Amino acid sequence: MKNSTEVTEFILLGLTDDPNLRVPLLLVFFCSSLITLAGNGGLMVIIHSDPHLHTPKHFFVSNLSFVDLGYSSAIAPKMVAALQSGNKVISYNGCAAQFFFFVGFATVECYLLACMAYDRYAAIHRPLHYTTTMTAGVCALLALGSYVCGFLNASIHTADTFRLFCGSHRINHFFCDSSPLLALSCSNTRISKLVVSFVIGFNVFFTLLVILISYLFIYITIQRMRSAEGQKKAFSTCVSHLTAVSVFYGTIIFMYLQPRANQSMDTDKIASVFYTVVIPMLNPLIYSLRNKEVSALWKIFNKLHPQSLSVSRK
Repeated sequence: MKNSTEVTEFILLGLTDDPNLRVPLLLVFFCSSLITLAGNGGLMVIIHSDPHLHTPKHFFVSNLSFVDLGYSSAIAPKMVAALQSGNKVISYNGCAAQFFFFVGFATVECYLLACMAYDRYAAIHRPLHYTTTMTAGVCALLALGSYVCGFLNASIHTADTFRLFCGSHRINHFFCDSSPLLALSCSNTRISKLVVSFVIGFNVFFTLLVILISYLFIYITIQRMRSAEGQKKAFSTCVSHLTAVSVFYGTIIFMYLQPRANQSMDTDKIASVFYTVVIPMLNPLIYSLRNKEVSALWKIFNKLHPQSLSVSRK
């Protein structure tokens, strides 16, 4: 067993060692951070300032924007500062805080996306009871539950990951993530990895199950509609959420739930850039889809399922 040492700081090795890529990466990540801040912040301001947008759907979109800002802000400032100054050192407490808030907000997003799926189910499956089902109190409880689950998960992860460290304090990543941190641990990480896999698996598959069941009922409801216009309108209310779910869960499953033997650290870094930088930047655009984009997607859906739609009109 390696000798344990009291760690006071870590060194983040970053995305690449190539000095020629430092300035281009700095520009890309700095601009993406500004777009993320402007997009999510602007969306929150618009929703809270317009009384017509004080609906359950937009309440959850506003929370999603806050969460995207949260886990992006946990990573982006340090990453941009390291590229700008070349100083890759992060303190032990800073690394733990970065890890805690990233895991917390990312898990909250899982549960918020599940809440939004249930909201769409309530709006489409029983539209006449929607206002009594999705009251302000129910929405607040669902959002609060998402935050509690998210940061409870973050507490478990952080306590399990930040134990004794040995030898090198060089983290082969651009932020404090679980896999490169566990590689520095003195203790046997087999149990820690099992705990991480179990907790992530539970959060991902439980929330994904809620989403899939909600959309199963939504699909059945849409197929029972006699009006093609009604089908199109119901489908249009789900497009943004389905896009966000596909992008977010696809990346999470690829990143954390495939066998470790099949992954390289370079692949991990690329996937991490996608869900720490790209997804928070894309979500405001996804939830700002205009009618033209929705109509185009509806035409594609019509081409893929022409028979089911023709039967439903009869």
